[in-house]
Amino acid sequence: MPLSMKPLFASYNPPIAPKRIPQATNSDHFNQNSLPTAHKLSTAHDHTLSLPLKHYNYGSKHDADKIHSQHARKLKEVKHVLSKAGEDPLEGLYMIDAIQRLGIDYHFQEEIKTVLRRQNMISSACGYNDINNQPYETALRFRLLRQDGYYVSSALFNNFKDKERKFKSSLVGDIKGLKGLYEASQLSIEGEDILDEAGEFSRQYLTEWATRLDHQQTISITDTLKNPRHKSLARFTTKNIQTNIQGTNEWINVVQELALIDSHMVHEIHQKEIHQILKWWKDLGLANELKFARDQPLKWYMWPMACLPDPILSEQRVELTKPLALLYIIDDIFDVRGTHDELKHFTEVVNRWELDAAEQLPDYMKICFKALYDITNEICNKVYKKHGWNPMESLKKTWARLCNAFLLEAQWLAHGIYPKREEYLKNAIISTGVHMVLVHTFFFLGQGITNETVDLLDDVPGIISSTAKILRLWDDLGSAKDENQDGRDGSYLKCYMKEHCGSSIKDTREHIISMISDEWKCLNKECLYSYPFPTSFKNVSLNAARMVPLMYNYDDNHRLPSLEEHMKSLLIGGVVTQQNELTIVSRIKAEG
Repeated sequence: MPLSMKPLFASYNPPIAPKRIPQATNSDHFNQNSLPTAHKLSTAHDHTLSLPLKHYNYGSKHDADKIHSQHARKLKEVKHVLSKAGEDPLEGLYMIDAIQRLGIDYHFQEEIKTVLRRQNMISSACGYNDINNQPYETALRFRLLRQDGYYVSSALFNNFKDKERKFKSSLVGDIKGLKGLYEASQLSIEGEDILDEAGEFSRQYLTEWATRLDHQQTISITDTLKNPRHKSLARFTTKNIQTNIQGTNEWINVVQELALIDSHMVHEIHQKEIHQILKWWKDLGLANELKFARDQPLKWYMWPMACLPDPILSEQRVELTKPLALLYIIDDIFDVRGTHDELKHFTEVVNRWELDAAEQLPDYMKICFKALYDITNEICNKVYKKHGWNPMESLKKTWARLCNAFLLEAQWLAHGIYPKREEYLKNAIISTGVHMVLVHTFFFLGQGITNETVDLLDDVPGIISSTAKILRLWDDLGSAKDENQDGRDGSYLKCYMKEHCGSSIKDTREHIISMISDEWKCLNKECLYSYPFPTSFKNVSLNAARMVPLMYNYDDNHRLPSLEEHMKSLLIGGVVTQQNELTIVSRIKAEG
């Protein structure tokens, strides 16, 4: 039976919120070439504090009390050590790097900002050259400051070039320095040729070293090349970083102990969220009604889990999974089930956003639109109550735009059209669903909501479009391993080869890889100059781009073994009941 057309929520038209949220200022915004020293560019301050994890239950009360006591003690100890280490220009950097790599930096945001602020003041006073002229430390300071929103000129790496403007030969044997240079190069923006040179130089020699060293050193080098910090998700790579942590044993042990306890507590939070999502998905009934569509709630949940890693954002992760589920269902309607006339009618209904207009749709489409309509209204009610802003117009626009993009792709397919690559990519920015997801996330976070930011979101700003291009190009690259690849919604690879007759698969793939690199540079620039968007939203865009390689790294059997492995390690752990573990394991196997 179709889902009931009875409204799921009492209110469908929450009142429009007064435009009462103050607009962010831009006192620190400037052109990157205007000043030689670093300045903090991000002006929107985040006020999200970590939720005390004691609000969650961990087995028996005795177990919970023991875990929380240990966690509180270790947390206090690490804060004390970080404060002390921050007085040393290098040790503070080492400790921040370790804390971030272990994914526990959300506990120490204020302490980290204090250390980096001091680092920037000292460094700028010395022109970034006189503190320490060692490659690794210079590269680490550059990376940490840039990641935190300070513009530091890449020209400082000229200090490691010889008179012929080539990187000094002495660097070749400095494995630690090479790793630092490679990590720093990942934060390059357009026009920073010296960082491109540093990246290629360090990659070349690190690759050579990896073939000549012992197993443990090779693992460390390979991990740096495969998972550079800036382009990786901490919680997905913590198992591999032990050999890449620098610093003294005095604090390394206590930081790792805190990270272990923290991971158990975070596991429990994720398991509770999974329980909520699976119940919501079952109650919604779409899996039973739309047998042709994907039934992968755990895989959908991995996106919010990656993009919103702070434990305090539990509600946001659960809520974001809902539009993500609808994104995949609607994508399957366009790719698998709908006829051209049905898809055209469905798109018209979404653009009109009226339940009455859906009456003439086939039952399966009527069911889907009803779910979309109800869930969107529920989201708007929640956002309005929590943040005082009704996002209905923005959400309706983004769903309409998404369906319009899906329909255009369906029309290209139906008529055997390969559009120009620019036209394909322009439409793909929307059809990836990145814009829809990030617009929802912006309102869930509730920070920096103004008329200005909402209008910018509607226009698909660079901080969204770059992430969308990275996703689309990665997807097309991964699913186009040979000339017989034939995706239902097209491929940039084929569009490019149609325009460039004679271009080989190999050359085209290299071109796409170069494009992905260029989009990362654009995203880096957008995040460095993040005004008027808050840091929290910047981090969501970055995390979405970081998740892409995992989500689209298919093997020859069209499975995602890396993602499945990470799902098990991230969702099973801590204090978990046998029943919950069996449910999660069976779900992972089914969705694989």
